[in-house]
Amino acid sequence: MKTLDHVDVTGKRVFVRVDFNVPLDKKDGRVADDARMKAVLPTLRKIMDQGGKAVLASHLGRPKGKVVPEMSLAPVARHLSDMLGRDVPLAPDCIGPQVHAMVQALPAGGVLLLENLRFHPEEEKNDPGFSKELASLADVYVNDAFAVSHRAHASVHGITQHVAVCAAGYQLAKEVAYFKKSVEAPERPLAVVIGGAKVSTKIGVLQNLIPRVDLLVIGGAMANTFLKAQGFRVGKSLVEDDLLATANELLQLAKDRGVRVLLPIDVVVAPALESGSQAKTVGVDAVPEDAGIFDVGDRTLHAVKEALQGCATIVWNGPLGAFETPPFEKGTFALAAFLGDSKALTVIGGGDSASAVKKAGAAQKVSYVSTGGGAFLEMMEGKMLPGIEALKACMGKE
Repeated sequence: MKTLDHVDVTGKRVFVRVDFNVPLDKKDGRVADDARMKAVLPTLRKIMDQGGKAVLASHLGRPKGKVVPEMSLAPVARHLSDMLGRDVPLAPDCIGPQVHAMVQALPAGGVLLLENLRFHPEEEKNDPGFSKELASLADVYVNDAFAVSHRAHASVHGITQHVAVCAAGYQLAKEVAYFKKSVEAPERPLAVVIGGAKVSTKIGVLQNLIPRVDLLVIGGAMANTFLKAQGFRVGKSLVEDDLLATANELLQLAKDRGVRVLLPIDVVVAPALESGSQAKTVGVDAVPEDAGIFDVGDRTLHAVKEALQGCATIVWNGPLGAFETPPFEKGTFALAAFLGDSKALTVIGGGDSASAVKKAGAAQKVSYVSTGGGAFLEMMEGKMLPGIEALKACMGKE
């Protein structure tokens, strides 16, 4: 895709869709985690250094088309000012005469942050009129918000139909490049570790990936459905009984394709998912009727590490257990630490997995941590992302 390196932005208004949907501290309202903001700094600095006028657009929270003061981007503007070492004013809205005036008054190298896009219901509806109004603020459109590129929203999709020049920001281009290196054209053997709560959210992912991978590791609560489908009793564990047949079909697909599948062989069980709960490790054939499965056991971890040891590429999406609740974090954190020390290309996708590698202190050691949970998952399903397809279409008309 065309990136900023292929576009001259000197003196031009550059509308940049960023993902500044960051957590705010409940006590003082300040930005609590600026990882998503740091991710787009290379794009912003390139525009500033070239003398472009950066007009930044983002959403924050879910205001559902209404003005919610608590979801104003004001704290983000203040934090970005500190990060860039220059004043970043916040526009009172994202469209309208006053916003136009502020954009026109921007000096070369200046930065303006528009107010929350989702204060307008037209944003999520991909309204043509709203898209055109946003586009009126731009000479160049840049998408550097991979995390929302699976949404056909006005600032992601519709706007590209009204701007002559479009480009991918550096962060979005990096996301696509790592996905290609890890899933579409990987160095083999390729292993994918899939976890999380439900099979229902990962059926498309598994159907798309099984023909592509050499090794599939299934963990998290979704593994319970596969275990039950194979005849194991799983006690009070979370199970999707309506997907037992689907689980067996997926296992058969893997067998037909010659894909090795690893399911838990021992698990950590407890009467309830509570911190300090009386947990113990048992084989998958010995889960008590009055207990639930909340993590993988040591024998499973050993088998997983041994299998992954010989892989050249490893993709991980979804935790192996309920890592937010001690003592059920061991499996997930152990996997994160292992991937951090691995010599393979290690790509982490999904909000929970990204959180886990960060908490385990391995985020700086793995090859790449995706900034987009839902977007990464949809790419793993083989779906086309509206934001990326819109960029390609826009580039094609130039």
